[in-house]
Parts: sequence; structure tokens; C-alpha cells
Amino acid sequence: MSTITEMVDVEVPVKTAYNQWTQFETFPNFMEGVEEIRQIDATHTHWVTKFGGVSREFDATITEQHPDERVAWTSDSGPDHAGVITFHRLDDNKTRVTAQMEIDPEGFAENVADKLGVLDRRIKGDMKRFKEFIESRGHESGAWRGDVDRPGS
Repeated sequence: MSTITEMVDVEVPVKTAYNQWTQFETFPNFMEGVEEIRQIDATHTHWVTKFGGVSREFDATITEQHPDERVAWTSDSGPDHAGVITFHRLDDNKTRVTAQMEIDPEGFAENVADKLGVLDRRIKGDMKRFKEFIESRGHESGAWRGDVDRPGS
């Protein structure tokens, strides 16, 4: 299991950054290797990814979500991973977005990539592309402002 932490400061208000992150179906616009994400319902997504020429499909569950603060998830099938994205207001028009993920690579290509630091660089690139994506838009493409409490809360 690998732990990856990356952060990026974006020049938009915290509400804008958070709202855009809740639009999971736009992730292919800035996440390398993400071919498609379908939002099944408020807490379930279906992902199609491609890495090293290998396509994978898996489902994930949103385990916690609080507007302008955090979105946490865990995989239900496929590659074992979980994480949280947090949003920190730096000022009225600047937000720090932090990604913390635990990933257990599945398959030869993913394990080699993990050991060579490719996954770290990919996440870093995804965060940089999110910054470019939201700053170039200047506004979110949509929003979901609902709360999802942690299981057992």
C-alpha cells in the first residue's frame, strides 16, 4: 500500500474549487488515464481507467463529503484505494486543495509504476491540471452541496 499526498493552490474561492471537484464526470478533463466516470447516485461512481495499456473498471463509494471542506472515498471493486480531498480557504480568491490517497497497485505495470514514483508524479500532474482547468474556467461547471456523514457517525 502506497500513500500519496499532493497539494495545489488554486486562484478561485473555496466554494468554486469544491463545487468543481464534486463534478466527477469532468475528471477525464484533468486526470491522466481516467477515461470515464459515471455518477450512479449521490454516493456511488463507476470509473473506467487506462494505465500502461491496461483498461480497468471499478466502482467507488463517497464515504464522507462536507461542502467546502472535504470529499472522501474508497473503492468497492478493482484496484484497492481510498482517499480524501480537502479544501482550505487561503483568502477570498485562493484555495489550497490537498489530495491524500492510499493505493494498493494491482498488476505488474501498476506495481512497477508505484516503485518508480510514476503514481506520485501522475497525481501531482492531475492536481496541476485541476488548477489549470478551474482557473481557466473561472467558475465551476456544476455543484453538489449535499452532506455525506462518515459511516458510523
